[in-house]
This record gives sequence, C-alpha cells and structure tokens, in this order.
Amino acid sequence: MRTQAWPLLQSTAAATVAWVVAGGLIDGHDPFFAPIAAVVALNASGGERGTNAVRLLLGVVIGIVVGEAALTVLDGGYRTLAIATGVAMAIAVAAGVERIVIAQAAAGAILTVTTADGRVGTGRLADALIGAGVALVFSQVLFPVRVVALLRRTEAAALAEMVRMLDQTGRALDREGEVPAQEVVRLLGDLSAPLADLGRARANGHRAARRTVLRWGDRGPLLDEDEKIDRLILLGESSLSLVRATTAMSSTERRQLGPVVCEMAAALDALTTGLGDSADRLDAAERALRAAHPFVDRAAEDPLTTVAHVAVQMVATDIMLFAALEPDESR
Repeated sequence: MRTQAWPLLQSTAAATVAWVVAGGLIDGHDPFFAPIAAVVALNASGGERGTNAVRLLLGVVIGIVVGEAALTVLDGGYRTLAIATGVAMAIAVAAGVERIVIAQAAAGAILTVTTADGRVGTGRLADALIGAGVALVFSQVLFPVRVVALLRRTEAAALAEMVRMLDQTGRALDREGEVPAQEVVRLLGDLSAPLADLGRARANGHRAARRTVLRWGDRGPLLDEDEKIDRLILLGESSLSLVRATTAMSSTERRQLGPVVCEMAAALDALTTGLGDSADRLDAAERALRAAHPFVDRAAEDPLTTVAHVAVQMVATDIMLFAALEPDESR
C-alpha cells in the first residue's frame, strides 16, 4: 500500500476531475465513461501511463463508434450487443493492436449498447475523450514519472531476485540428494520476469523522456542507466548458467560449490544497498573475486565440471563489471 498510495491517489483525483469536467461540458447524460477512461488509462506502470491512455482511447473510440452505429441500424437488445461487441473486437484485431485495445473496444461497445436505452448520441465519445485527456494531463504534465528512479527500482528488484536465486541454489547444493528438476526450473523461471521487466522499463523510460517535456533533462542519466542495465542483464544470464550447471553436478561437487554460490549471493546482496558507495562496490567485487579465484585454470576431466567452473568465473566477472570496475581491471 505504501508503494501504491500515490498512484491510487492520482487515479482517484483523475476520475473525479474527469467526471466533473464531463458533467459540466455535456448536459443531459450521466458521464460515467469519463472517470472510467481516466482510471483505466492511468492503470499502468509509470513509464507506460501516457501510452496506455492512447491505447485506451483508441479501443474505446472503436467500441463507441461501433456501438452507436449498431444502435442506429438495429433496435437494441442482445442481438445488437452481440453484433456490436464482435464487430468492435474484429476491427481492433484487424488493426493489429495490443490485447488491451481489443478488450477496451469490446468494453466500449458493450457499455454503449447496454446504457444507451436505444438512444444514439455523441456524449459517450466526448466522455472517453475527456477521460483520456485528463489522464494524459495527469501523466505527462502534472505528475510525470521520475524515469531514472523508476529504472533504479526495477534494477533493484532484478538484483534482489538474483540474490534470492543464488542463495537458495547454494543452500540446495549443500543438501543431501539430488536437486529436484522442478526446483531448478522454478528458480530459473522466477528470474525471467525481472529480467524482462528491465528491458521493458528501459524502453518505457526512453519513450517517456522523449515525450514528456519535464523529463527531457533525464536523457543523460538514462544513458548511464542503460550501461548498468546491460551489465545487469548479462549478470542475470551468467547467474542462470551457474544455477543450471551446479545443480546438475554430482553430490560431492555440489557440496564443494554450495558455499561459493552462497558467497556470490552475498556479494550481490552487498550491491543491492551499496551501489552508490564506492567502498561497498569494491567490497562486493573483492568478495566475488575471492570466491572465483580457486577455480581459475583448474583442470577438470568432466565437461560439466568445467562448465560449472567457467560459470563461477563468469558470475564473478559480471559482478565486478556491475560494480563499475573497468573490463580490463575485472579480467
């Protein structure tokens, strides 16, 4: 609730403003479309709110226009509802839009037919325009997203998930018996969503910086965050390789590597709170280096063991790179 309180307040205020504005501008109808459009448009992550407002507007306009046309030709009832809903979704699909636009087109047609009482009018379309317009004012002018802060929160979430994955893997390696395949798949799957969020947040951040006047000054810091995100994604990939390789090894080798994987998790954990502190970054790099050093040039007859040793070195190198050490220094 603490993290979502401010977005919820914004959506509540936008719904109220949209309802008041639509009620004052258009007489003779209940302007319920306007507050609904405002809330749905703002119901997205910070960097996507403006784009979401445009998507919503496109879908609702398709739905309302099709619904009004159906009411003009037909006399209402379930047949009109079925035809309007199907045609609105078909138009949205033919336009090649996102799934949310298809859903909004259907919702617009359904609400138009079921609440129109057989009457055709332009009030509902005006409501949608007002609601989306209020959402754009809120998201792009009054309360534009803090792009760099949003990226850093996404980076922190991905880093925390890597720490959790490596720590759980290290503990699992130290247990007797095989590591169940289902547990490995779950660990690998849990990290895929934060890594995907990183790419999506970066794209949304650059889009917001381009389209929001108040965020044009964020373009320089965004480029710095780009490099950090690249290194974090590579760190995530090498961590996945380490988990996959170590959990497939024999029980004796797993027990030897368990503390190493836990130490990598501890080094990453130090970075989650110490990214702004050079001493903390250096400490994390040194911990990763100490953990990986015994595996440098260690000969192994088993190819899987060789892969695991290389994965340890890759994770250590990526931790040092993420800690802002230069590539040559990390090597």
